[in-house]
Parts: sequence; C-alpha cells; structure tokens
Amino acid sequence: MTAVIEARPAHRSPQVLRWLGAYTASTLGDSVFYLALSWSAVTSGTPAQAGLVMAVAAVPRALLLLFGGVIADRLGPRRVVIVSDTVRCLVTFGLAAALLLAAPGLWALAAVALVFGAVDAVFLPAVGALPPRIAERDQLARVQGMRGLSYRTGAILGAPLGGLAVALGGTASAFGVAGVLFALSLPLLAALRLRPLPQEDRARDGTALHDLADGLRYLRGHPVLGPLMIVVLLSDLGFVGPLNVGLAVLAEQRGWGAAGIGWVLAGFGVGAGGASLFLTVRGRIGRTGVVMGGTMVLGAVAIGALAHVPHTAAAVLVALCVGLLAGLSGALCNALVQTECDPAYLGRVSAVASLGSLGIAPLGYPVTGAALGAWGPGPVFAVSAAVCALSGVYGLAVRAVRRAELPKTPES
Repeated sequence: MTAVIEARPAHRSPQVLRWLGAYTASTLGDSVFYLALSWSAVTSGTPAQAGLVMAVAAVPRALLLLFGGVIADRLGPRRVVIVSDTVRCLVTFGLAAALLLAAPGLWALAAVALVFGAVDAVFLPAVGALPPRIAERDQLARVQGMRGLSYRTGAILGAPLGGLAVALGGTASAFGVAGVLFALSLPLLAALRLRPLPQEDRARDGTALHDLADGLRYLRGHPVLGPLMIVVLLSDLGFVGPLNVGLAVLAEQRGWGAAGIGWVLAGFGVGAGGASLFLTVRGRIGRTGVVMGGTMVLGAVAIGALAHVPHTAAAVLVALCVGLLAGLSGALCNALVQTECDPAYLGRVSAVASLGSLGIAPLGYPVTGAALGAWGPGPVFAVSAAVCALSGVYGLAVRAVRRAELPKTPES
C-alpha cells in the first residue's frame, strides 16, 4: 500500500511514530531475548559453551548482511521487517514452549541463535531503508535522532525487563515476553503507509549477485557515500573493541568492579541518548560534515583518556563525553547516509554501513583481548583512539564529505 504522506515534522507524523513504536518493541524484544539466551546457555553448560552459543549468531549475520541489503531493496523494506519480526516471534514462542515442556540442550539454543543471526542480516538493512518511505527528506536527520533514542530505551529497559521475567517465571517466561514484544511490532508495521519513490523497481532487475555488485559500484562512484563508508568502518574498528572488551579489563585493573562497569556504560548511554535527543529536537545541524568529523576527533581523545582515569566517577564523566560525541557523530553520519543515498540503493548501503560494527569489528575481539593481555589497556585504548581520530580526519580531508549538508527543515 502506498500513499502520499502529509508533510509535517517527524515527531508529529503518525507514520514515523508507528515505525518508531514498532522499532522500540523490536529492540526491547531483542534485548530480552539475548539476556534470556545467555542465561539459558550459562545454566545449561559451561561458561565457554555459553560464550560459543552467544557467538554463533554473529556468523550468519556477518556472512549474510550484504545480501540482506539486496533482499531489502528487492522485496521492499517493510515486507522484510514484517517477515523478520514474525519469524523471531514464532521462534521465540516455540523456544518458550520447548522450555516449559522439556529441557532442550545447548544445540537447540545454538540453532535458535543461528536463526536470529540470519534474521538480523535482513532485518537491519531493511530498518535502515524504511525512513525515506515514511518521512520527508528534510526530516530524516530528526528520524535518526528518534531512532537513537528508541535504541537507547530498548538497551536500557530490555535487560532489567528480561531479568525480572527470568526471576518471576524462569527463562521460558523471558522468551515469552520477548515473543510478545516482537508480536507488538507487527500491527504497527502493517499500518504504515509508504511514500511512492521514483524508480522503485530499478533494483529488482537481474540476480541478487548482480544487484549486490550494482550497489557496490554505486557506493564506489558516489562522492559522499563512498568516503563515508570508510569513515564508518574506521570508526567502528576503533570504537567497538575497547568498549566491548577493553572496558572489562580496565575495570578489573582499576578495581571498579562489575558495578563500576555498569555505571560507566550507563554514562555512555546517557551521553549517546543526549546526542540523539539533541538531533531530534533540533532536526538539523549546519556544516554537517565538519561537525561530524570534528566530533569524531574529539570523541577519539575521550576514548584515549578513558584508560587513564583512576576513579569510577571520573570514568563515568569521560564515558558520558564519549557517548555524547560518538553518539552525535554516528547520528549525523547515519543522517547523511539517509539523505545522500538514492532510496533504491538504501538497503544495500545500510548493509555496508552496518558491516563494520556487526560483522568485521566483532571478529577482532580475540585480537583485542590478546593485545590487552600483552600490553594492558593504555596502549590498546591509545591505538583505538588513533584509529577513531583517523576516521574523523579522513572525513574532514575529503572535500565532498566536509561540505556535506543535511537539508534544511521548515523550522530552520
């Protein structure tokens, strides 16, 4: 179903609010699901086996993500997102029922993790391709801010909700809650009225491999998007490892404990949420390319400083700065992708943009861990900060990226 969408600010658009509600429910479901999966794996096997079960989902996600972008462009992002959440809903309810009736082994948990990883590979590019079909081009930056707020809400509330469900009714109850949350997204997605886009059928010609190659050629020849993908990749490679691996080592050496890690991550979350809120309210930031590159460089300095703060309170403040700067640069980068990209290619471009953080960077966790063991957090965080700074400097050095601007909103 297509319709002409009335031009209005994104935060007042029923279409955007439906999409945001569906995305929030799905994000909450993801958080509850992965907490329940990790708890089931830990209680069913050894810690090493549990880690293997959790890592299984990353394999199909990394291998299939680019083809997930092709699927989103060929079939339409709304259809792909609806099917993805339907599959996750049914699989999660099935696992909850299996846990009530029997005690499935680790192999069953690993199989479910594989399914979720494969579904993520098509869901993520499709979610990235939906905004231009529900909002005006000058509102896409605001939509990205709202998406960031939604993601932070899911990450903050999902874990406590999953933990409460496990405490009250066991892992079967937690999987049931996740299934309900996935189900809540479906009527909201079905009610979306999509904007008709020019040349919408262009990406459906030829084979999937042909479409993938066509998307990569489009990226390579685009003066802004091509360099922007390099900026995203460098930023992800420098940022993901220290936050996910190095922070635990740093907390152990400084004596912050598990509670300290929680507070530091909370500081990061508050900062990133604040950046998303700022973009949501403002709707546009002038000299977008310059601000994006500059905040990346400043964020890199904050990442390097995190390894040298002795006390938890100081670490929380530095993490808040990291979240604010990285959150703003990331939101601006995503907004530029949305506004610069031809919508017919947006699924494939979104897949490439996600490949660094969800596919390549996690594969470097063992290398990051080995480096932390050999050299300690200081040098590792310094290298990571240098890579993040390089991403910002590269963005500022490329003229097309430096001069990139978000479209003006009616309010501005």
